[in-house]
Amino acid sequence: MDGQIRQSFVRRCVSDILNGLRDGLTHFSGMSRVAVIFALRPDSPMLLCDPQNLLKGHEPIFKNLYLDTQKWRVNDKVQLDRKHYAEIIPVKDPGLAGLLSNGGYSGSVFFQQWFTEHHPDLCATGPTECWLEHAVWRFAHDLANDAEIYTGISGYFLKEYATHAVRDHIVDLMNVLLGWDSPVRVYPILDAVLMISETQEEGAWSEGRLLFVDPCMLDQLNFLVKFQKALRPQLINYKHVRKLLLTVEQSERFLVSDGQAILGICDGALPSFFICADFRGGHGFLWVNQTQVCSFADGKFNSTTYRAKLVQLEELLLESNLNRFDGYFLFKVVVDLVQHAQRRKHGCGIVIDLNEQPVRISGQSLSPSLDLHDSNTLELAKSLAKVDGAIHIGADLHIHGFSCLLDGRAFEGEDLARGARYNSALRFTAEHPRIIVVVVSSDRPVSVIYQGMDLQGVCAWPQQYGCVYHLDRLDYWIGL
Repeated sequence: MDGQIRQSFVRRCVSDILNGLRDGLTHFSGMSRVAVIFALRPDSPMLLCDPQNLLKGHEPIFKNLYLDTQKWRVNDKVQLDRKHYAEIIPVKDPGLAGLLSNGGYSGSVFFQQWFTEHHPDLCATGPTECWLEHAVWRFAHDLANDAEIYTGISGYFLKEYATHAVRDHIVDLMNVLLGWDSPVRVYPILDAVLMISETQEEGAWSEGRLLFVDPCMLDQLNFLVKFQKALRPQLINYKHVRKLLLTVEQSERFLVSDGQAILGICDGALPSFFICADFRGGHGFLWVNQTQVCSFADGKFNSTTYRAKLVQLEELLLESNLNRFDGYFLFKVVVDLVQHAQRRKHGCGIVIDLNEQPVRISGQSLSPSLDLHDSNTLELAKSLAKVDGAIHIGADLHIHGFSCLLDGRAFEGEDLARGARYNSALRFTAEHPRIIVVVVSSDRPVSVIYQGMDLQGVCAWPQQYGCVYHLDRLDYWIGL
């Protein structure tokens, strides 16, 4: 193949996979970036494609791993033949802070390593790592073919890979814990979980636990009710299974299935291996034994824990004039209030006032203020946060008011798609320095607002879609 045509073909392959991988991971885990480094042959220069600066700041590590030494160019196990593209020899994760990666050697692409960011609220890293592993395989497959027959389908595969990534991770866990010959099939289980989660019963979403167990482990269960074999509800009958979940709502009981039918109702000890779908109303979680795999909601799988991490708030408090212990205590208090509001499914606003003298805010002022070091005060604060308006917490770790109305003048940074609580917080923080407002909406992620900006919504990298990207040489990218 002509060199220029080959280079254009490689760029297109890389770009299609980057776009599909980024779009899929963004739907699964929130806004995500993706990058790749690779060398086509043992004597080829190491190339890099990082359109959104994911790898920025890690230059010294890449220099040390791939430029200062050439050991990575030697691998006697690799058969340099495109026919051996599927024989991926994995490489070690370089352990870059805040990143997940997967890579390998193969006959069609001598070396490749794909990267994405490690979001702070992942249920587990396993599905994302499986996703990256499949990107490695797709790239090796694409470059094993000629440009004339390239279809660009890899990007579409990776964009829609969420269910397959969850399945691959579960199978990996099953192989370790259970062996290779289990009759339990994962895809029908995943389909059933999503369908049941979308099925309402008398206007209510599913709650309760449904366990999938290998038939050889049924003797480890304590059956309270065991359905007759001929009358067992089939798992594919989602409406019937949804009705049966009513029998285990808000209890220690659980339904048991062999992956094909509902066998009965159990309580007590769990078997040595199981897959658990934990339905919690509007969302739920998948577990393998005691290992959380992912969450699900709205008919799709995702990675979020549905627990606010509030990383931006933690950073702001660390940069404030509060001493380390007070900052940590205040952070824990706010996290506790936010998680309580999320569990009770009500919105609230929390004003964190870092001024030496708390600002005056219209609302129910408290005199004297309430010390949050008292555990009873914290429980009271959870109730006060339910009232319309915001709860006002000062740098002295006291509650100074509740039902506070946050006013301010309109400005260009408002988001008309959001409600009054959110936009009032934007206006108030834009006009009052050293004020942080945490906004919890019943149907949206938690927002940390400071100086008129939603820090959770600030995107620090350019958004590019459908592009064919430029490939950089690693030594030029590093600046050598």
